[in-house]
Amino acid sequence: MSVKETGPGKPIRVALLGCGTVGTEVVRLLTDQAEDLTQRIGAPVELAGIAVRRPNKHREVPEHLLTTDASALVKSDDVDVVVEVIGGIDPTRGLLLEALRNGKSVVTANKALLAEHGSDLFEAADASGADLYFEAAVAGAIPLLRPLRESLAGDRITRVMGIVNGTTNFVLSAMDATGAGYAETLEEASRLGYAEADPTADVDGFDAASKAAILASLAFHTRVTASDVHREGIRAVSAADVAAAKGLGRTVKLLAICERVTSPSGQESVAVRVHPAMIPRTHPLASVNGAFNAVFVEADAAGEMMFYGQGAGGAPTASAVLGDLVAVARNKVASGRGPRESAYAALPVQPMGNTPTRYHISLDVADKAGVLSQVAAVFAEHDVSIAAVRQEGRTEDASLVIVTHAATDAALRSTVDKIGGLPVVREVVSVMRVEGEE
Repeated sequence: MSVKETGPGKPIRVALLGCGTVGTEVVRLLTDQAEDLTQRIGAPVELAGIAVRRPNKHREVPEHLLTTDASALVKSDDVDVVVEVIGGIDPTRGLLLEALRNGKSVVTANKALLAEHGSDLFEAADASGADLYFEAAVAGAIPLLRPLRESLAGDRITRVMGIVNGTTNFVLSAMDATGAGYAETLEEASRLGYAEADPTADVDGFDAASKAAILASLAFHTRVTASDVHREGIRAVSAADVAAAKGLGRTVKLLAICERVTSPSGQESVAVRVHPAMIPRTHPLASVNGAFNAVFVEADAAGEMMFYGQGAGGAPTASAVLGDLVAVARNKVASGRGPRESAYAALPVQPMGNTPTRYHISLDVADKAGVLSQVAAVFAEHDVSIAAVRQEGRTEDASLVIVTHAATDAALRSTVDKIGGLPVVREVVSVMRVEGEE
């Protein structure tokens, strides 16, 4: 079915799926800025309906707009654009596919759905000529996806690295500032409203992994799904890890890292990973604290850029949703359309084991002669070069701290596994990746 046309001046009718924290702000902005939006778009924007599960929970919204039948609302001939802020995979996927297949543009903030089923949505949009916009899916109010998708479309992006989860950044920033441990800092984050009652998606890296998949797909013109992303959370980060980072002039951040990697034979691939890492305090991302997000982008011609701002919250996320809504509404008024999916490169995703990384390793060791030589021999056996080493303490409190040069992650993991079996090593206390200049 071809895209539904809307002539100049004719109202753009919007179906809103969900009216929680973000949805409520979308309704407020549409109401408060109605006159300005009309001027910016060239046509008024009107709510055709709002799909919710419990209408009695939304007394601030005009009752005639509320419905529990999301499917009927999406199928209505009176709807031009569907805005989705309910999240989840099902039934959301079916609702958005229905809208797109019927030529209705979609604005969504659903990173999990895009990371797992983005190809289905893009194919449906292409078949009907509808728009699919999703700026709010990554980094809240920060204008990030559109620069990757449009402003940098003529450049070659080589790396995208950033802090894309506010909860984990709040926790790690607080641990760095106070010296407190993970559990007590997470409890404080929950008390202040920075962490959900069930923080699993955040602290175990699922949220960041979905966002990394979207960023890599746009940056490298390649379909990357959440399952392609190597994922580690922050549960294992200890106060000792944070203190060790401080001692090296570094801080610990949960990073989403998307890289274009070239093998010795010249074959290009994409490496995408999410994990905590020590970064230099001089790096632009090191000063990003609290619940803020920031993403550092490197491109051949444009050089280095950083996008910074509030990465979550009702009003910031609604701002990104409204920006997308204005874009798709303008396209409808002009009988045009926005950018389509760009996945022509189809680069392979490199396994984490083949990805070059660096490690900071803390070992509890016996205080006796020959410890360092035995440990160093294992590194040499696996062809892993040591960048720095120091021994701390004596007798029962002796520890060995090693920072490596870059090597494949598989080689580093094998090295750590074998070191843990040495008689002179009582315990591998911690292992953390290191990013930034050596």
